[in-house]
Amino acid sequence: MTVKNMNLQDLFLNQVIEEKVSVSIYLLNGIKLQGQIESFDQYVIVLNGAFPQLIYKHAISTIVPSHKIMLKDIKPS
Repeated sequence: MTVKNMNLQDLFLNQVIEEKVSVSIYLLNGIKLQGQIESFDQYVIVLNGAFPQLIYKHAISTIVPSHKIMLKDIKPS
């Protein structure tokens, strides 16, 4: 998939994976999960923390990286 065809969500997740940034993932029910995102697809994210977890995207409220990341190849619309 070229950068031109990627959406902002995919750009963000790919950058977090590439930089091996630790993240906090907040679920809709308030639970906070922490770790590094290993991979993702259209429906799920694999988070590697104390143990690997498969998290359905529809259950996620917010993803917070542990430090600021700069998204590559973003052009303002």
